[in-house]
Amino acid sequence: MEHTRTKYDQLIQDLRSDLRPQREWSEGRGIFMVIGHFVVGVAGGTWLFSLLYGNRTGLGLAFVLAGLGGLLHLANLGHPGRAWKMMLQFKRSWISRGFFGLSFFLAGALLVLVPQFAPGVLWGSDSVIAGIGNVLAIAGMLTMIGYMGFVYTASKGIPFWNSPLHPALYITYALRGGIAGLLLALALNGQDVPSITNLLLLWTVITAMVILFFGLEVHGALTSGNAAAQRSVHELFAGSVAIYFYGGTLLLGLAVPAWLVWTGLSGPLSLAAMVVLALASAFGDFFMKYSTIRAGVYLPVWTRLAPQR
Repeated sequence: MEHTRTKYDQLIQDLRSDLRPQREWSEGRGIFMVIGHFVVGVAGGTWLFSLLYGNRTGLGLAFVLAGLGGLLHLANLGHPGRAWKMMLQFKRSWISRGFFGLSFFLAGALLVLVPQFAPGVLWGSDSVIAGIGNVLAIAGMLTMIGYMGFVYTASKGIPFWNSPLHPALYITYALRGGIAGLLLALALNGQDVPSITNLLLLWTVITAMVILFFGLEVHGALTSGNAAAQRSVHELFAGSVAIYFYGGTLLLGLAVPAWLVWTGLSGPLSLAAMVVLALASAFGDFFMKYSTIRAGVYLPVWTRLAPQR
């Protein structure tokens, strides 16, 4: 009862503000959706790069992460039975479309992975069943990589999210997360470190794209003349969210991996360094997403009337 009263008082206080911060996505059960989106994006990217590099461990890791992401989505709903209602919103909800993509991926990935981890038990890797699974997994993977940015862009009441660059930004997050996932899988496999040079160069290019898209998005918010979007940027750089942005995104997610990538391009990386690089890069992406979500500010519910003359 006390918790409900506190939330009610907070809502009334927010409604009295000209620029109301969003709390639905970053507090309470909403945090499950934020973490779920992050995990699903990493899963999609990890499947993509593991498929390209033929890494079985990475494929298995992607499947586990996708399953965890699905559970987090259900936790956000509060009751598993609500998943069916959500899936019925396919025509107008990006979350529903993403859940369909995730379901296709999990079903297809299972068909692909069974013969790889248990060869000769049920069906082979070259069988029709595995081929169907591969098609389902790829279709689901592409949805998982692409849908998340549209979820936030569709939130027209929060101008900072409602940017045409947001989907592209989330796609690059997923690709960066996929490289991190594959690096972690390679470290678990104990493969030779010199073989990751191309991955390190690709990580550098994708990171540059993330910085470019994010910089353009911030510039657009600052020059839009929209007070809500400008407040979001302030919250991100100098407000309550700044510690997550500077500490989690810039320090952990950019400076640490960049130093390790430079080291890896100059000479071989140890397996421990590969693990640190992968985890720092991935968690940096999480803090980036969490920061921008926490910084979201609604358009004013009403506009103050000008004083009458």
